[in-house]
Amino acid sequence: MTHPIRVILADDHPVVRHGLAAIVDVEDDIEVVGQAEDGREALILVHSLKPDVVLMDLQMPVMDGVEAIKHIRAKAPQVQVIILTTFADDDYIYEGIAAGARGYLLKDAPPDQLIEAIRAACRGESLLDPEVAARILDRFSSLIGRDSPAQSAQTNAPPRIQIKLTPRELDVLRLMVQGDRNKEIAQTLVIAERTVKIHVGNILGKLNVTNRTEAVALAIQLGLLED
Repeated sequence: MTHPIRVILADDHPVVRHGLAAIVDVEDDIEVVGQAEDGREALILVHSLKPDVVLMDLQMPVMDGVEAIKHIRAKAPQVQVIILTTFADDDYIYEGIAAGARGYLLKDAPPDQLIEAIRAACRGESLLDPEVAARILDRFSSLIGRDSPAQSAQTNAPPRIQIKLTPRELDVLRLMVQGDRNKEIAQTLVIAERTVKIHVGNILGKLNVTNRTEAVALAIQLGLLED
């Protein structure tokens, strides 16, 4: 028999952590092995307890959830992270997913949805709260729409048929999708941070977007990194 899915809860509110633990521990195939009150403590527990899944709040003291997710993805990529937060704000959504979160649920999600998200994450799958998924699709649609053939025809401008990125720009973009910042990308690719900034600028220009979040969203939607 396989071992239960090992879960760490990271939230700065003890009542929330205890409530989540009560929901999760009822399941025979899932167990809470640790609780953290901030992102830094979550990293320590991930290192010592080696969980399968972390339920991560976004706004916490010492180190927030987005930063903690980036560190977990860098140091323990086998650990899957699910964001569980009260925030459905677009910036929080995109930053969390870009950092490498496997799922994104709101804290008012039904318990069975939370349990299924944990199981899905452990299988390497993703589960998004319906409201969150709708926001992401809306954002993707708006990004694609501004360069769609229909819009281009209306403005008498040629549609964008293909985006050509250099091999190095694709390398940088892959790391951006993982949530890496310029310094981390430079270390991974063994290039200067200033060179990374140039590549990022070129990527934003070629994708016709204004920030990294839009670049990541558009890259995923267009399948630029698919083999």
